[in-house]
Amino acid sequence: MTTSPAASTSTTGVSLSSLLKRSVVDADHNPLGRVEDAITRLRDDEYPLLTGLVIAQGGTRVFVPANDILSIDPDRVLLRAVRLVAGPFERRDGEVLLKQDVLGHRLLDVGRSVLVRAYDIRLVFTKEGWAAIGLDVHKHRWFQFGAHEHHPARDWHAFLLLVGSPSALRSRFAASKFRRLKPAQLADIIEGASPQEQNLLLAQVHADPELEADVFEELDEDRQTLLFRSRSDAEVADVLSRMRADDAADAIMDLPQMRRQKVLDLLPSVQNTKVMALLGYNAATAGGLMGTDYLALSEDLSVADALAKLREATTQQPEALTTIHSLRKDGTLAGTLTLVRALQIDPGTLLSDAADTDTVVASPDDDIVAVTTRMADFNLLTLPVLDPEGRVLGVVTVDDALEAAIPRDWYRRASGGPTATRRSKGALKRDKGSESRWRTLTG
Repeated sequence: MTTSPAASTSTTGVSLSSLLKRSVVDADHNPLGRVEDAITRLRDDEYPLLTGLVIAQGGTRVFVPANDILSIDPDRVLLRAVRLVAGPFERRDGEVLLKQDVLGHRLLDVGRSVLVRAYDIRLVFTKEGWAAIGLDVHKHRWFQFGAHEHHPARDWHAFLLLVGSPSALRSRFAASKFRRLKPAQLADIIEGASPQEQNLLLAQVHADPELEADVFEELDEDRQTLLFRSRSDAEVADVLSRMRADDAADAIMDLPQMRRQKVLDLLPSVQNTKVMALLGYNAATAGGLMGTDYLALSEDLSVADALAKLREATTQQPEALTTIHSLRKDGTLAGTLTLVRALQIDPGTLLSDAADTDTVVASPDDDIVAVTTRMADFNLLTLPVLDPEGRVLGVVTVDDALEAAIPRDWYRRASGGPTATRRSKGALKRDKGSESRWRTLTG
């Protein structure tokens, strides 16, 4: 008879799939049933400990506490007691059943930013007890049956389980995993998730308002609209208030017509003004592509002053801050200075002397082809969009120009990685026709 965990498979661990096949016997080797499931509780940044087993005993499911397990042998689970005194199993709040909740279910592979399916779980005996330390996300083939013990498993902490209620995911450890993913990666994951998985992922994203806005900016417009449909006008406005104005304007136009004005009225005044201005432009033009984040300063300021203002612009779109715009006293554009050039010259130089006055610009009505061609010809990271008087209305950034130029049939190339599935919002704008967004705002 095995008398200590050290003499059992606890020395090398055991896979859940093989554990589920084993019989359970008492201290006198009387059969009590077979293992049906294993119960754990998640522990933030610690491996989840086994709190007990569910065994099938006739037509009844019975709970066996982990403390009653003497050893797990290759063909059985041995209990300490001679007789098992237990009632029917009843699940408690916070418990995770490894077979029922994890095996066959999808989970988030954080390092690879994809949803994968769990095919097996690795359990080992530690000083605290049996713990789930690894997950096998490789599907076993028919000829691999019986070899589960030697199939490689990856660290449990490399994954985020999508089980339980949304509140169960709002832990410090789960949040730290989410922070390792970029908004575009999270958007891809959410787009490929089931409704239940989406609810859990969105609950975690919602815990960080800034991240939530960034993720919604990256979502496919159809999916974004679908998710907004289940939220109240106030909740939608709260997300849009943190989004870039150009993306918020697009999102407003993708809402049902009867909701557009209601959501607009709930936006903070500054965001409302920006969005309303952008809604007046055709979506397939420079006015429709441009954003309202940019750095524009008096040409009488020095480069050092400009760099100081740049450091303070922490809430603006970083891609739009690669260029410093110098303005004349009447507010018209005098010239532009790239960030790299600003760092290379004497900080005391005035913008009037440092800026390039031969500036390449666009008008709001220039179409996407003209915008992208101009930016490519002059190797521009940003393109200022001016009104007829020469004042800056906004800037088109290279990422938006590139997105607008990507052909439709490149969106979901099978050979691409996870981020290759992003759809081009710019091409979607081209498909919306020449009618201005403002004219379709209310009818």
